[in-house]
Amino acid sequence: MVRRCSPNCAGSSRPAELAAPARSGNTRRRALGWLARGLLAALLLLLFWQAVLLTQVIWWSRFDPGSTSFMRMRLSELRQADPKATLRQHWVPYARISIHLKRAVVAAEDDRFLEHGGFDWIGIQRAIERNAERGRLAAGGSTISQQLAKNLFLSSSRSWLRKGQEAVLTLMIEATWDKRRILEVYLNVAEWGNGIFGAEAAARHYYGRPASGLGPAEAARLAVMLPNPRHYERNYGPRLAAHASRVQRRMVHSQVP
Repeated sequence: MVRRCSPNCAGSSRPAELAAPARSGNTRRRALGWLARGLLAALLLLLFWQAVLLTQVIWWSRFDPGSTSFMRMRLSELRQADPKATLRQHWVPYARISIHLKRAVVAAEDDRFLEHGGFDWIGIQRAIERNAERGRLAAGGSTISQQLAKNLFLSSSRSWLRKGQEAVLTLMIEATWDKRRILEVYLNVAEWGNGIFGAEAAARHYYGRPASGLGPAEAARLAVMLPNPRHYERNYGPRLAAHASRVQRRMVHSQVP
């Protein structure tokens, strides 16, 4: 005998069928909620880290940095070969750095230093054009402010994340320091050879005199070494000497703070 189900019996399975999509929808909403909270936490952490960096930038606007991220990285590399290795650096105030070196560095590295707010868009465009012509990365458009931001806080690695942080730091430095302070710190922390940092150490290493005593030719030679100082310390050839001569001719027109 076949048992017939009443209309009420036939409909008893519908609540279960309707509950399954509801549970699925709740799961998706919970997942989206956790994702939103995670993104918010990451954003807050990022903002907190930028605030920490800004605090350090403001502090260094008045107090000289004892070392930089790049200096610590280089010292670590040197100590892998020699555990007793040290860096040669001696901080000198802006007034005790040769005017010739200031002009030479601006002429060689950033000839619109006093005009831009951290980014030389004309220089960047020219660098893009030169790189396109040569089919490789042969020229950069980094300003003194950008180089200083990288040296103070970042590594020499190349990535979009690092470039983005460099841009933010550059804006912080330009907003809180004047151009004189930017150039002063840059000249005191720039790398000029294997374990050699700052204008004073460079002047004494290459010429046996203080940074205040550098002449035009000596200053131009030091300035053209900045893009690759450890290489040019050992390989200062005719092409670099010709570049130094061009910089020496141009630097008389360079404006410095």
